Amino acid sequence: MIESLKLVLALVVFAGAAAQWLAWRFQVPAIVLLSVVGILLGPVSGLVQPEVHFGDGLREIVAWFVALILFEGGLNLRLHELKEAGTGVRRLIFVGVAVAWVLGSAASYFIGGLSLPTALLFGAIIVVTGPTVIMPLLRHAHLKRKVASMLKWEGIVNDPIGVLLAVFVYQYFVFGGGSAPFSQVLVDLILALSVAVSLGGGIGWLLGVSFERNWVPEYLKAPAAVAVVSVIYALSDIVQHESGLMAATLAGVVMGNMKLRSIGEMRRFKEYITIMMVSFLFVVLTAGLHFSVLGELSWRLVALVAVLVFVVRPLAVWLATIGSGLDWQERVFIGWIAPRGVVAAASAGAFSLPMVEAGYADAELLVPLVFVLIFSTVTLHGLSLGWVATKLGLKRSSAGTLLIAGSSPWSVELASTLKALGVSVLLADNAWHRLRAARERGLETWYGEVLSEKAEEELELEGVEMLLASTSNDAYNALACNAFSPDLGPHKVFQLPMLAGDDDPQAVSDTRRGLPAFKGATQFEELWECHIRGWQFQKTRLTDEFTYLDAVKKLPEEAIQLALVSADGNVRFAGDEVRWLPDSGYTLVSYVPPNPTQRSLPIE
Repeated sequence: MIESLKLVLALVVFAGAAAQWLAWRFQVPAIVLLSVVGILLGPVSGLVQPEVHFGDGLREIVAWFVALILFEGGLNLRLHELKEAGTGVRRLIFVGVAVAWVLGSAASYFIGGLSLPTALLFGAIIVVTGPTVIMPLLRHAHLKRKVASMLKWEGIVNDPIGVLLAVFVYQYFVFGGGSAPFSQVLVDLILALSVAVSLGGGIGWLLGVSFERNWVPEYLKAPAAVAVVSVIYALSDIVQHESGLMAATLAGVVMGNMKLRSIGEMRRFKEYITIMMVSFLFVVLTAGLHFSVLGELSWRLVALVAVLVFVVRPLAVWLATIGSGLDWQERVFIGWIAPRGVVAAASAGAFSLPMVEAGYADAELLVPLVFVLIFSTVTLHGLSLGWVATKLGLKRSSAGTLLIAGSSPWSVELASTLKALGVSVLLADNAWHRLRAARERGLETWYGEVLSEKAEEELELEGVEMLLASTSNDAYNALACNAFSPDLGPHKVFQLPMLAGDDDPQAVSDTRRGLPAFKGATQFEELWECHIRGWQFQKTRLTDEFTYLDAVKKLPEEAIQLALVSADGNVRFAGDEVRWLPDSGYTLVSYVPPNPTQRSLPIE
């Protein structure tokens, strides 16, 4: 065991960050790797022993981190998405939780052989699906918007509801001895909800107002949000035991829907620290497992996990969504996808020991049972999500959509060329008449301002994976790229080269604009001139015999390399230069003159 707490903290943080990077690099669920790292540091090597290194304070640290994680999830909940998901989400949140609790508790009692109090508590803990797992999966899943919104809302809203349910079961058996009247439990529930709404919603709204009126400087807004939410969580728990998680979530939902100007920066800041918190929690919680306890898992408990995954969840979703308007493919898919996450693990860790001390000996199995369920669901659902979505017709194009902002004769021709190669293209403009030619060519169009709130609500940005800003206004192009960069990534936002050079005081800073989509003199005015002079888009298929280098040699000297398109519709713009050699199967898209001498402007 490592004696130094400083070294333990450094090791846990570094190991968690490394696991997150490996998960991104190899496209596997992060929590699987985080759990493996925790087991290696804890039960296997004994380097980290949370109960020794952190003592009794670990439970409070875990609960505080979970509150901040739920607040971050609440910031990402948009009410317009709830309208779109509609009845299905409401059924999953209210009816689905009750049905899943009843079925899960019954399976735990009759199949797992747990005592009734432990079975009811375990059934309450596992109704949550976990935003810390759902969100990373959705980022890479390419699901249709409706299904993705439903899973996101269910994961975030069900977390505090599931925790509250577990708290009341826990209080009923530990403090009430299993004999407290139901009316008292109902009063406690109403009181907890009232406290959460008044403290979480009320203080969250006041904090949002202070941000909007600039009572807090910009650089302090995100730290202030963390500080205030920590106070909300603590005060709520003091006023009504275990209402803090619901209050923190409501504070996030309220602030996330107040249309705050600084909400984007706050969401990104919270997302960054949430990743670190999740990494820390999963490494520490799995490090605290003991092989001796894992060895007590009987075949009945293994069968229980299988029934929960393959029977209870699908049946609960199917019953809860009867008459919801969802088709059978959506119901089957949602019934299959239910990975559990850090909230379930934290709840099990928090309630296990007090239940054992209260005389329910089999509550010692709560933590290993929950972690087996987490491993099973994250692995099964994370690795099968894409395949199942494809089979059920709920997946968008794997290549994602290229959003071209700015409709002109040149961009319409480019969009048509890319569409013919299998690229999903969406052409957007805030002038209806400029989109006429695109509509006549059968292209997907969106009329409106891509920087507006309307775009956020109506435009399926979850399907957009790349932006090309191609208007005649260089500053607008830079603004669009800057706005989309946090969601798409700075390597996925492109714009036409600017007229003003980098050293020109009139130029937009290179850190506040997109990457140059094409090399050479390809500003809007020059591309317009080329279009008028009859330049054409040329598609060259690359093979083993006719490589990229061969294709480049065959191009006219004045030609402009625009993009490389893979067989499945992925686009890579040429930029300043192609730093890799495309494989066979790619198509080189170039812009070429009708004869090599027709263009008067030189290629740089």
